[in-house]
Amino acid sequence: MSAITVCDVGPRDGLQNDSTMLEPALRAELVDRLAATGVPRIEVASFVNEARVPQMAGAEDVVGTLHRRPGVVYCGLALNERGYERLLAAGLDEVHFSFAASETFNQRNQGSTVAGSLATAGSVVGRARTNGIRSTVTIGTAFGCPFEGIVDPGHVAELAAQVVAAGPDEILLADTIGVATPRQVAALVTTVARLGSPVGAHLHNTRNTGYANALAAIGAGATLLDASVGGLGGCPFAPRATGNIATEDLVYLLDGEGVETRVDLDALIGVSEWLEQALGHPLEGQLYRAGRFP
Repeated sequence: MSAITVCDVGPRDGLQNDSTMLEPALRAELVDRLAATGVPRIEVASFVNEARVPQMAGAEDVVGTLHRRPGVVYCGLALNERGYERLLAAGLDEVHFSFAASETFNQRNQGSTVAGSLATAGSVVGRARTNGIRSTVTIGTAFGCPFEGIVDPGHVAELAAQVVAAGPDEILLADTIGVATPRQVAALVTTVARLGSPVGAHLHNTRNTGYANALAAIGAGATLLDASVGGLGGCPFAPRATGNIATEDLVYLLDGEGVETRVDLDALIGVSEWLEQALGHPLEGQLYRAGRFP
């Protein structure tokens, strides 16, 4: 198999749902440690309302404390124009804009209709192009919503077509609450890949299908996978949404399947061991506890 880009979202999506709140300096250290493993892309912070997501307070301080490594793409999440302006001023390389395919979730998570978020996505993508930074748009609840149930893949495909028309560098399909199965992931990735934009997947392992879904996504043409160090994650606005697939578990799987990641697996396991101590509790990932083989 060919190479795949792994984006570690632990410093943002991973920590935002953890009860332990790390100071910006420690979150920056986590990013630095991840960069040292060879992870090519890292989501370092979320430029959102700190009152709603206190774990993400001090995003600018996190970015300002980083020891940036050449070749690593440092990304941040923005959910509106104000968030984008903060991200741009902080000097990150890439903006991640996310919205949900289901109206109820999008209203609760972002306070906007899906149509409104689509319009904002187009604006942010256009501004990013003008400002010379990369942009990725993620469609959340692409396979299921905690409030509305199953999400019609045809509806997601229509949204994806509108996103691709705006011209982002990539589009991601997110299984926000971890309900998808490999057949569903392969079908939707195949459909969206036909639109001509690079496609990725953001997967959660809530129902233990995340890693099978990752292989299905790659087989269907995905070129980017999100994962979170130690399997941290979840969404504060999605009931029972547990962690993302663990970055080190994913890299172990991909290495074994002959998919090139260029990530130092032993170093990545060390980051999870360090993070367990920093947070004061075990992480969801399994490889850092079991050890690699051989």
